[in-house]
Amino acid sequence: MRTLIVTAFVSADGVMEAPGDGDHRSAGWTFKQVDHDDAAYEIKGREQDESAALLLGRRSYQDFAPVWPTMEEDFAGYNAMPRYVVSTTLASEDPRWPATILRSTDEVAELKRGDGGPIIVHGSAQLGASLADAGLVDRYHLLVFPVLLGAGRRLFSEADKDATKLELVEHDVYANGVQKLVYDVAA
Repeated sequence: MRTLIVTAFVSADGVMEAPGDGDHRSAGWTFKQVDHDDAAYEIKGREQDESAALLLGRRSYQDFAPVWPTMEEDFAGYNAMPRYVVSTTLASEDPRWPATILRSTDEVAELKRGDGGPIIVHGSAQLGASLADAGLVDRYHLLVFPVLLGAGRRLFSEADKDATKLELVEHDVYANGVQKLVYDVAA
């Protein structure tokens, strides 16, 4: 069984929308609200090295497809690995950044049951919440920024479900106040 990892930049109040760009009123909050510290981003490079596949929701895929292939130095790992996008509405893949289209969390579960290394979910708030609600997430890589955004898409859904226990397996705090929290979902 493959490991499914959700990775996200998150505000202290759980918002993950538009950390770098977008239409959110606080778009770019990761660099506009918090001083940059290269050490906090070490996990991002490690994710590319350790992951075997990238899984995205439709919106994130459509945002990343025109940009990430042009950033070969920063995203070489993601550009080289198999990509999957979960969407019920996407008609075809973007030829600039080909991906296999999956239509449901059931298809993601099937992908997880296959052979291969870890699958990483980058961005994709709605998909990440759906995968968590379906019990498919094995690990979270979170960079929590010391800012309260008040509104926006959040990391976790508001579905009424049983508690999920997490086990902290790695953590750090950086000079700019960003916290790295790596949690395994307890079985």
